[in-house]
Amino acid sequence: MPELPEVETVRRGLNQFTLNQKITGGDVLLHRTIAYPSSPSEFVTAIQGSAIAAWHRRGKYLLAELSDSGGALGVHLRMTGQLLWLQQDEPLHKHTRVRLFMAENRELRFVDQRTFGQMWWVPPDVPVESVMTGLGKLAVDPFSAEFTTEYLATKLQKRRRPIKTALLDQSVVAGLGNIYADEALFLSGVLPNTLCTDLHQEQIERLRSSIIQVLQTSIEAGGTTFSNFLNVKGVNGNYGGVAFVYNRDGEPCRVCGTAIKRTKLAGRSSHFCEQCQRAS
Repeated sequence: MPELPEVETVRRGLNQFTLNQKITGGDVLLHRTIAYPSSPSEFVTAIQGSAIAAWHRRGKYLLAELSDSGGALGVHLRMTGQLLWLQQDEPLHKHTRVRLFMAENRELRFVDQRTFGQMWWVPPDVPVESVMTGLGKLAVDPFSAEFTTEYLATKLQKRRRPIKTALLDQSVVAGLGNIYADEALFLSGVLPNTLCTDLHQEQIERLRSSIIQVLQTSIEAGGTTFSNFLNVKGVNGNYGGVAFVYNRDGEPCRVCGTAIKRTKLAGRSSHFCEQCQRAS
């Protein structure tokens, strides 16, 4: 599933290629991809004629401001969604779900193999959270000024569950997922099964810094591609080649040489180095 670095990579690409592009039309090939409004034809009609003024990211959500009082366009890639900037005559991938047509025979194409991705049109003067209700459940962004050690400590101190599980909760940290939770825990030296209530202040401070560090590093690498992720030009992310622990079960730790181990917590795989990561 695309996490914060992948979504941020897509946002930057969209801002590079689609700003001021007027939406001349569209085609919805899978109706359930459109979460709002209920009618795909109403969705296309609502955004047609508007230009994209700017793309923003909130957690793993993308939100485009539409000019001329066109409201906003929301996107969540979910597990396998891709937003690709293509020529309209580019052959259709069999998993193409929505096409947004632009000038000069270009289009923004939403491809989604697992079909969990969604798109929204938010009418002007309507609170975005009232339409894209998942936004109201998000915690603060890791790159925001509000993401302090005190904030993280408050979120974790009463949770008697493994820290890895807590980090996947979007009401604790927005945008973090399985890949970067593993990587941040490695950098902070904390085992994934450590209970939140057992973390001391120094560990929480290291964890906060590690979350920011690993996300920044991955964004610079264009995100991670282990299966489906592509940027808007169809290029893979490069972070996977330098990951410390994620998806490296049995391989030597890049720091100490100990074999990376894998376990399951709440049904999700967790990768760690038992030498570099400690319970306290």
